[in-house]
Amino acid sequence: MIALVDYHKGNIMSVARGLEQAGAEVVASDDPAEIARAAAIVLPGVGAFADAMATLDELHISEVLRSAIAKDVPFLGICLGLHLLYEQGEEGALEGADGQAWVLPQGLGVLQGTVRAIPRTDASGATYKIPHVGWNSIERTSAYREQDHASLLLEGIPDGEWFYFTHSYMAPQSGFDVALTTHSVTFPSVVVAGKRAWGVQFHPEKSSDAGARLLRNFVAIARSE
Repeated sequence: MIALVDYHKGNIMSVARGLEQAGAEVVASDDPAEIARAAAIVLPGVGAFADAMATLDELHISEVLRSAIAKDVPFLGICLGLHLLYEQGEEGALEGADGQAWVLPQGLGVLQGTVRAIPRTDASGATYKIPHVGWNSIERTSAYREQDHASLLLEGIPDGEWFYFTHSYMAPQSGFDVALTTHSVTFPSVVVAGKRAWGVQFHPEKSSDAGARLLRNFVAIARSE
């Protein structure tokens, strides 16, 4: 059984259908005990960083997710679900008291770094449309080649494959990047957050055959555990 974390921020049924079509039994839940019992966990990409983390904290789900990832329970974060793996994010930041520095909302802190807005221009000054919406390709990094477990999620998916994106913020580049994508700048599109934990910037449930293959890979990983 795969727990699909329901943090009350949007329609998650398309993710549920994608996982079911991949062969999983899925339960959408906001119950931390039920999520903790699951064979695998998916954190979908709905809402904004600050609101999503506030809800996860209020529902007492945040620590369940940290614990599950640390225990190598298969985990997949999708879009915002990838962002929340990091220490903090700019989205929903509040100005400090008396005009002091902005206070950034805190994430799960599984990975180091700050999630920031995608620049509207590239290094040459060319303008890009933000949000980044539509199809774009992913290119594997050295992490994919050097870490056996990093490659499991992309098994059978060729380098340069196209996926569907819709986002205005991006994760920082680091040694945890499995694949990269470029839109004004280059940002992580697949990251590894543990031996059985990944985040993807794109929406596999909206990414046709490639997305369906990725979800089948994740379900197979969960079943093997």
